[in-house]
Amino acid sequence: MTSIERVADQLAITELLYRYAELIDAGDFDGVGQLLARCTVGGPGSPTITGAAAIAQLYATTTRRYPGPAGGVGTPRTRHLVLNPIIDVADRMASARSTFCVVQGTDTVPLQPVVVGRYYDTFERDEAGWFFVTRRMDVEFLGDTSGHLLIDPRRFGSR
Repeated sequence: MTSIERVADQLAITELLYRYAELIDAGDFDGVGQLLARCTVGGPGSPTITGAAAIAQLYATTTRRYPGPAGGVGTPRTRHLVLNPIIDVADRMASARSTFCVVQGTDTVPLQPVVVGRYYDTFERDEAGWFFVTRRMDVEFLGDTSGHLLIDPRRFGSR
């Protein structure tokens, strides 16, 4: 693999990391499910799930959405910041670890970080390109998630 190919692969994987953040912040949980359709998702202390429909349902039942300007489904009023991705590519497989910081601001919750942690991802590449294979979300710091989540993340061993 040439340096140019390695950088192209790293950029393609970085785009997947960022696309996840864009979809969840838009409240497009079906899109999140499609992005992670071939992925096993979980974290320490939480069960793992697979499949687009199950993943979309998980986000829809655990993440609060606020009505948009025209009504509709709305968004979580968050920004998922994916930071410091470190990506290792080996032929048609790759791994990545990155930091995430979720900030939220609503009419009743001032702009603030609500969750900080790490993503540990693996990827594979086929004829269509790179895709998620596993995603482990490890929450390291919790702020006030009452405006963001419909569950108590501490149930799953989050700090």
